[in-house]
Amino acid sequence: MTISESGSPQDVEHSAPKPKPGPARPGPGSMRPGPGSMRPGPGPAAPTTAPAVSAVPSSDPHRFGRVDPDGTVWLITASGERTIGSWQAGDTEAAYEHFGRRFDDLHTEVMLLEQRLASGSGDARKIRSAASALAESLPTAHVLGDVDSLATRLQAIVEHADSATQEEKARREEARAEQTARKEALAAEAEELASTSVQWKTAGDRMRAILDEWKTITGLDRKTDDALWKRYSAARETFNRRRGSHFAELDRERVGVKQAKESLCVRAEELCDSTDWGATSATFRDLLAEWKAAGRAAKDIDDTLWHRFKAAQDKFFSARNAATAERDAELHANAEAKEALLAEAEKLDTSDMDAARAALRVIGDKWDAIGKVPRERSPDLERRLRVVEKKIRDTPTGGVDPEAKARADQFRVRAEQFERQAEKAAAAGRTKDADQARASAEQWHQWADAAADALTKKR
Repeated sequence: MTISESGSPQDVEHSAPKPKPGPARPGPGSMRPGPGSMRPGPGPAAPTTAPAVSAVPSSDPHRFGRVDPDGTVWLITASGERTIGSWQAGDTEAAYEHFGRRFDDLHTEVMLLEQRLASGSGDARKIRSAASALAESLPTAHVLGDVDSLATRLQAIVEHADSATQEEKARREEARAEQTARKEALAAEAEELASTSVQWKTAGDRMRAILDEWKTITGLDRKTDDALWKRYSAARETFNRRRGSHFAELDRERVGVKQAKESLCVRAEELCDSTDWGATSATFRDLLAEWKAAGRAAKDIDDTLWHRFKAAQDKFFSARNAATAERDAELHANAEAKEALLAEAEKLDTSDMDAARAALRVIGDKWDAIGKVPRERSPDLERRLRVVEKKIRDTPTGGVDPEAKARADQFRVRAEQFERQAEKAAAAGRTKDADQARASAEQWHQWADAAADALTKKR
């Protein structure tokens, strides 16, 4: 079967269907149809208005065209008739089917464009371009079908694509503005960190996080993107310079700290064997204050130096604590010895005053020879000894001057009053007042002893 179409080469089919009776040819008085003309024919009359848009292609090409007995195929549109080909096989129904299928293919293309535009899955600009190309091809399309309807639909696609293109452009501009604002905010944050932050670890982590986020932001115009990148890059370089300078200065400071702490270690090691407990303890306290004020070296060096310093300090204070413990044990032993002497003194028989006084003098000598006792026990022990001494002195021996004895007793009472003041002051932590009260008590005791000696001599 051979088909000849206007403006296209002939198509040859190897098997042609049997010819069927075609429509009756027009009578002698009818006008010969031609392109752009309207005439009645055996086919349906040309529609005066475009049929309604349908998602389903027409199944009857007879409504929109006709085939002359000589094989000329006509397309009927609202603007008139035009030839679309020549059918020479003699089977007019085959011609209708052939050119109808071509219309169906064209209709399918239009429908796909509509669907892509409606779903938003395609580029509106490309859809518009495809629709325009199809619309331009319709006046020469070799098809049988509702071409006017397709033209209307393609025009609608073009219009809607224009609208969609504008909307897409607006969305792109809005998205570009949003992305630009994000990068501007990141650049500003980076500049703030670069110029003010001294939290180097936290700021460094944030700088890296900004870069990671920066890489995810796209859609900016090249010029703006380059300008913002230069801002971020400059901020990062500024931050790195400041951080590098800080740590370089810190390294220099750490060298000085290391030297200072090494010197403190040497001084501590020179003192660790000292037995001048009070003065050396004070010196170690001063060394520790200097250590804290010196600052920090690198961690491993600082830890090593601290262990060295502390070893010297611990050696001294361990020795001091051991000596203090030994001294405390000695003082407690002295206190027990004086307790024993007091027990002996409190049992003296006053019926023989000469023997009692002699025994008390021996006890006093032993008392003085024993030495110091714990500070908190000294006042009580001294008070008890004074009571024994007073008892011995106050025991009547006959021929005593009452006024002299009363004066001696007053001295003794006064001394005891100062002793009680000293005890209270010591208990309250007022060391200076306690020392003054003890000194006053000692003075009154001396006067009382002198008065008592005078009474003894008068006997």
